Amino acid sequence: MLKVNRKTEYALIVLKHFQAHGEEELTTARMICEKYNTPFDTTSRVMQLMNNHGILSSSQGVKGGYKLSTNLNNINYYKLTELIEGKSIEHDCESINCNLIETCNITGPIKKLNEHLNYFFQTLTIRELLEDTPGPQSLLFKTKAINER
Repeated sequence: MLKVNRKTEYALIVLKHFQAHGEEELTTARMICEKYNTPFDTTSRVMQLMNNHGILSSSQGVKGGYKLSTNLNNINYYKLTELIEGKSIEHDCESINCNLIETCNITGPIKKLNEHLNYFFQTLTIRELLEDTPGPQSLLFKTKAINER
């Protein structure tokens, strides 16, 4: 099972909120935290990161807050995760200096798994991910596309 970083989870919560409540609605970090019971410091930092990268935009003042400033079809899960975590989500046996690399018999399968997952995450848009209806057809299509590569 894939483990999703907490900060990425908070980013998805924020983006899902904007998707459900209108992209033009101003929302504060405090409102998000109260509604979804997330920690203020981490949630506000994630929202600031998304603001700095053009996913959200902020307005200052008493009636200020954040609003969505990009189409969620234009950002994929891979890009969002790298942006939020500040590092690549790829797994490369050589770059992590694994001490079993010389004798390991699954470096090829791990590399293949990494390529498939990266392709999937690079083609999975945030809008598609956050849709309320499960998308088995689109996921099936992507799985077929991966297998045909």
